[in-house]
Formats: sequence, structure tokens, C-alpha cells
Amino acid sequence: MKKYTDQGSKDTRSGFGAGLSELGKTNENVVALCADLTGSLKMGDFKKAHPDRFFQVGIAEANMMGIAAGMTVGGKIPFTGTFANFSTGRVYDQIRQSIAYSDKNVKICASHAGLTLGEDGATHQILEDIGLMKMLPGMTVINPCDYNQTKAATIAIAEHHGPVYLRFGRPKVANFTPEDQKFEIGKAVMLNEGTDVTIIATGHLVWKAIEAGEALAEQNISAEIINIHTIKPLDDEAILKSVAKTGCVVTAEEHQMNGGLGDSVSNLLAREMPTPQEYVAVNDSFGESGKPEDLMIKYGLSTQNIVEAAKKAMSRK
Repeated sequence: MKKYTDQGSKDTRSGFGAGLSELGKTNENVVALCADLTGSLKMGDFKKAHPDRFFQVGIAEANMMGIAAGMTVGGKIPFTGTFANFSTGRVYDQIRQSIAYSDKNVKICASHAGLTLGEDGATHQILEDIGLMKMLPGMTVINPCDYNQTKAATIAIAEHHGPVYLRFGRPKVANFTPEDQKFEIGKAVMLNEGTDVTIIATGHLVWKAIEAGEALAEQNISAEIINIHTIKPLDDEAILKSVAKTGCVVTAEEHQMNGGLGDSVSNLLAREMPTPQEYVAVNDSFGESGKPEDLMIKYGLSTQNIVEAAKKAMSRK
């Protein structure tokens, strides 16, 4: 089993900030818009280096989406920045009508997603955003797992034509993927090959899936671990190839069970290869205020939950 090392925990939002800063130097068409959260989104370096390409729209998220859509008409590549609940739920109509429907080249970059927002509580801990965004025709949905991958994803989406939803978070998490990685939209990353159970994870749950794989290995259970950073388009081929070998699957995500990664995987398997599947996700519930790790345990998103789900999936073969 391949071992992964935390190179030093970092927040994924800082990966976005670093990627945006890099794009500012290499792509003059990249512009950035923020809804009064420049520091929280780590957009300060871009603003300082390129003040003529940074637009502070204030607490007016719907207006920000409309401005971004308009900028694409002139060939600009707008990156919008605010919290995930404001990036989706608050402005869904504007995204649907002004961006998705007309296939505008807007990159919707959303921080502070999921339970790991912690003490800010349920009103800000959006757990429905992936479902909202993946339902929009033509929308690419990306949820990277660590600082390095978020930076690489931010740079990659500038080269992709069409609307993109890029999701990341506030807490410092393990940074374990290669610094020089090539990010391929829609291409899953095989982290560990196995034969007994497939564990498909996204975002903050990828590191926990690796930890679960190590715990399972100590019990002589061989887990195949796949990092799905792109939820739409889904890497159907990688998933089907894996479950054909293992015969069962666990999906793990910091999102509602309905509408997230697990939902996409089950949809695929129902059509192509019916397979026992267990979900590690929030089960039809809002979050609450608390320490991030305590919330992850309370709502069933821990390493141990993945281990237990793997065993249950195997028992259903």
C-alpha cells in the first residue's frame, strides 16, 4: 500500500489564492471579482499585483455574477470569489440565467464550504452546493482535496472554456498531493489499488479515506482508494473499472447524501453496473456550530465511519 505524507497542513482556500496569483502573471485575460471577502478568499495578492483587473463589488453577490457574465463577452475570464453558500444558493437564478444558460466562461470560486466551516454554523455550512451546481447543464464541478491540488485546479480551469464551480474550504488540512501535479478536469486520481472494496472520496474526505485504507490494511482488507476531484464530468471509466474488480463501493464527501458525489456514483452504477454501495455523507440534516473535527465525527464523516462503511459494503457482496 502506497504511503502518503502530509507535507504540512494548509487551507485549500490559500491554494486558490496562490493559483489565482499565478494566473495573474501568466494570463492577462484573467480578472477577479469579490463580494467583500478578499481576505477570506485569499485574493489579496492578485488585487495588489493587478489592481486594474480586480473588482470589489461589495455585498452584492447577484450583481457580481451578472458583471462576470458580461465581462466574458469582451474575452475576459472572470473568477468570482465569495463563500460557498453565497456563491450558489443566494445567486442561483443569476447563475442559471446569465451564466449556465448562455454558456458564459465564468469561474465561480467558492470557499468555506461544508461542516468544516465550524463555529459559523448551519446558515453558512452549505451542504447542498454540489447538487445545485451539478444539475445545471454545462456546468463543470470541481472539489479538490488539498492546497496543492486546489492551486493546480485553479490554474487549469482558466484554460477550460465554459462555466466552472470550484469548491474549497477554510480549515487547514493535510497537503499530500504533488506540488508539480498536472490537473486534468474529469480525470480521477488512483491513490491506492486494492481488491476488496473501492473507496471513492472527494475534497476534505480524501485524506480521511487514505487513513481509512491504512486502518483496513491492518485488518487484511485491501481498499482501492480513488480521489474524485471532478464531480462533473464524472470519470465513469475509472469508477466502473474499479468496482468491477472489488464488487462494492463506499463514497465519502462533506456534503448532503442527496445530490453529491455518492448520488452521481449510484446513478452511474444503477445504469451500468449495479453494485453494493455505502455512503459517508450528511444524511438529510443541516449542520450546527462547533469545532470542525467534532462536527465531522458527530455527522458521520470520520475516518472510522469510512472503515465501518467499507466493511458493511463488503458484507453486501
